[in-house]
Amino acid sequence: MIPRMKPHRDLSELEDRLRYRFRKIDLLEEATTHKSFMNEGRRLGVTRNNERLEFLGDTVLGLVVAEYLMVTYPKYPEGILSKFKGRVVSEPTLASVSRALGIGGFLLIGKGEELTQGREKSSLLADAMEAVIAAIYLDSGLDAARTFIIGHFRSVIEQTVHEDSIQDYKTDLQEYCQRELETLPVYQVMDQRGPDHQKEFDVAVLIRGKIYGEGSGKSKKEAEQKAAKDALSRLARTSRDVLQPGKNAPS
Repeated sequence: MIPRMKPHRDLSELEDRLRYRFRKIDLLEEATTHKSFMNEGRRLGVTRNNERLEFLGDTVLGLVVAEYLMVTYPKYPEGILSKFKGRVVSEPTLASVSRALGIGGFLLIGKGEELTQGREKSSLLADAMEAVIAAIYLDSGLDAARTFIIGHFRSVIEQTVHEDSIQDYKTDLQEYCQRELETLPVYQVMDQRGPDHQKEFDVAVLIRGKIYGEGSGKSKKEAEQKAAKDALSRLARTSRDVLQPGKNAPS
């Protein structure tokens, strides 16, 4: 076992919260040192802040989240997965996880940041979260970083997928079609039945004149959402070449 370097401060409580024990504790010290502390820190022998680790952590986090989304949610096309990933690795999400772990209480920050409640700033907390991820990656490799990220971000990922896809399939489909196919979906009521107070609608969604999804509901909105969901599922199974602009566009 690699001996732990003598720390400048006790971070064992933070390690407990992270559920990870560092072999090189100086990496965690660096990850929890903000650049605003450097003027004061130099007198104490502190020579590094967490900016470089933040840079690396952003990449490691993005890789692990992208891999997890691709494997866990195979029915979604690339465009939708990209949107999910963007929201999971965003500053608000990183800051939220950082707060849950109590990282702010272990940060070394300058007096100016202390006076302006820097420990609660989302930008500082998000940066520190990325730096911690990089520290774990450098300490033990990608598998350890993956275990840490999935362990602490899984619930956030699942919530993001649930809220952003299930509740608004129409937006997902529109964004996908604009970005990937350079067109917009069109919704068409195919049938409606029942008395006015109890109508049911059948809706189809068309992409370049071809039906890609169908749905039924007690309102046009509900039926359109179901049709959009059906279309997203079909698009995930369809070769992208079939729908590329100018290539075999369906009539």
